[in-house]
Amino acid sequence: MKLAMFGASGRMGQHILTMASEADDIEIVGAVDIDTAVQGKDIGELIGKGTLGVTVTADLGPVLGKADVLIDFTRPEASLISSEFCGKSGTALVVGTTGLSDSQQEQLKKNVAGIPCVYAPNMSMGVNLLFKLVKDAAAILGEDYDIEITEIHHRFKKDAPSGTAKRIAEIIADTLGTPLSEYGVYGREGITGERGPKEIGVHAIRTGDVVGEHTVTFGTLGERFELTHKAHSRDTFASGVLPAARFAIKAVPGLYDMQDVLGLK
Repeated sequence: MKLAMFGASGRMGQHILTMASEADDIEIVGAVDIDTAVQGKDIGELIGKGTLGVTVTADLGPVLGKADVLIDFTRPEASLISSEFCGKSGTALVVGTTGLSDSQQEQLKKNVAGIPCVYAPNMSMGVNLLFKLVKDAAAILGEDYDIEITEIHHRFKKDAPSGTAKRIAEIIADTLGTPLSEYGVYGREGITGERGPKEIGVHAIRTGDVVGEHTVTFGTLGERFELTHKAHSRDTFASGVLPAARFAIKAVPGLYDMQDVLGLK
């Protein structure tokens, strides 16, 4: 599999490049980054592996001409650009970028209509199992239980709530048939009155160097049931990327998520 990385100098980009360089079935054929400080450098310098013969560039087009799949962990506006390029070149795409607005997600879907694309806010195996367990719990417990989502991340994270927390809220809302736009509550302050029976609470905490923690609480009078996932390393988030890439290059055109990749649907 010929793989290219968009966002090569980022935390996730470097983790993914390291994992890809150690995989027997993957050849890294390109790396792109907007940071001029890393352009022209060998990717081996970025990940502490000496010289690997692939230079970081600013130009996405030529890289896609050599790649079977592009991995994109960048920013929302950049992911719209990469999805447009991949859609035109026919290159499979894996997007792990978080923070896309509803309109940006719709644009991404249009851009990748003719190619296989795996788009997931979190590619951790454990988190995607959490998605399934949350759906099952919401279906069983229904609206008899209050549902609150809490996420904790490091102080450097730029978007809130996290893409994973948003996805959990969407899964719950879809399962219960309660539109998130109407029943989502993002933090509380002041005299808010009693909690509404259909509210889906989402709360973000930013502190220190926490890699990522998500807890979904189902509570009612007399008991509380919680599902929690804690990530101790960014390798956790990168663990599903290469399986997603392998899935994408064999898939028919369409928009997929990690539930498809892991066979959890």
